[in-house]
Amino acid sequence: MKKYNLIAPCHFGLEAVLKREIQDLGYPITLVEDGRVTFEGDAAAICRANVFLRTPERILLKVGGFHAESFEDLFQGTKAIPWEQYIPKDGRFWVAKATGIKSKLFSPRDIQSVMKKAMVDRLGSVYGLSHFPENGADYPIRVTIMKDEVAVCMDTTGDSLHKRGYRLLTAKAPIAENLAAALIMLTPWKADRPLVDPFCGSGTIPIEAAMMAAHIAPGMNRDFLAESWGNLIPRKAWYEAVDEANDLIDDQVQTDIQGYDIDGEIIRAARENARNAGVDHLIHFQQRPVSELRHPKKYGFVITNPPYGERLEDKEALPALYRQIGEAFRGLDCWSEYVITSYEDAERYIGRKADRNRKIYNGMIRTYYYQFMGPKPSFRSHAGVSVESDGNQAVPEKKNVIAKKKRSSGERAGRRQAETLRNQVKRKNP
Repeated sequence: MKKYNLIAPCHFGLEAVLKREIQDLGYPITLVEDGRVTFEGDAAAICRANVFLRTPERILLKVGGFHAESFEDLFQGTKAIPWEQYIPKDGRFWVAKATGIKSKLFSPRDIQSVMKKAMVDRLGSVYGLSHFPENGADYPIRVTIMKDEVAVCMDTTGDSLHKRGYRLLTAKAPIAENLAAALIMLTPWKADRPLVDPFCGSGTIPIEAAMMAAHIAPGMNRDFLAESWGNLIPRKAWYEAVDEANDLIDDQVQTDIQGYDIDGEIIRAARENARNAGVDHLIHFQQRPVSELRHPKKYGFVITNPPYGERLEDKEALPALYRQIGEAFRGLDCWSEYVITSYEDAERYIGRKADRNRKIYNGMIRTYYYQFMGPKPSFRSHAGVSVESDGNQAVPEKKNVIAKKKRSSGERAGRRQAETLRNQVKRKNP
């Protein structure tokens, strides 16, 4: 099967997490840059990457690259790309997004216009058309010009991958699902350890954690733009990706995942979102302030996205709020805490300097992921099963779970999601 260069954009600061995800799927990395990871894969890789990867924003298929310092260079370079290998006669194509950084060409509108004309010129000549019906599948183009080097890609995803399909109701300032997943993956949390988000909002962090615990692929409850690209990706490849994901689901896993919020309405929304994701039975949501954060077990994790105070009137309340966060943390026995915030005095009012601090861009907001490490639990081996020092039995870690197909007795969520995607593919490709 033909190999492609595939690009996965992500939040700045999370490239290493995404790289590890792609490698776990079995694909070789060819380049890691700020905010994106490039890897090699075939048509099946496009399907699997869209269905399985938790942290990227989308999956792009690179169709060409060249140097351009003028619009004539841009026109000729675009025209030289063999578009007929990617876009059929009836395909609907346009330049959906254009970005110029540290380049002589930087106007998005002009870049889009020139490239569209070049594509029409090339395809019109190849297909012998002066007018394109454009009533077939969508083929949106995304172009980035960095230091006069042009990268031309087709978007295989459509709506961003952070849109899993479960979050119908949101909080005031929700965290994106792919960012929430990355925050969890930056910790050593496993399904056998407690996890609490005391500012859970619409439930994104607990839901993403529960999906990881149950090995539910993030793309099983949505469709993708490239499902209609019958000229490039066989319909069977989508079926196989979903079947593979379905075989991995274990929604009977035992978890201790909790989400709190002071807003009762948003807690009800979080429960509904968890039901949509098929993990409501794995999470306990409760209306509760951070000052009442308690847990009897040891060696748990707090992973949370507290208020940043973006508005001036909200900033005045932050010192007291972050003091409460620190006091609540100190009441937990041997726990680790992970806090993402743009509040620069977070450590001061929490009352402790973070053991690690990672800069992550949440959209245009520069945030810091403060990591307060608790002590590691001591383990002793017993018949192949680990036992924590506090007596809680820990489930042995499954290594490279994607490579192991496991059929659970409790597959209801995965089967429902898989059937949804299969029906969507059938409707688009009768």
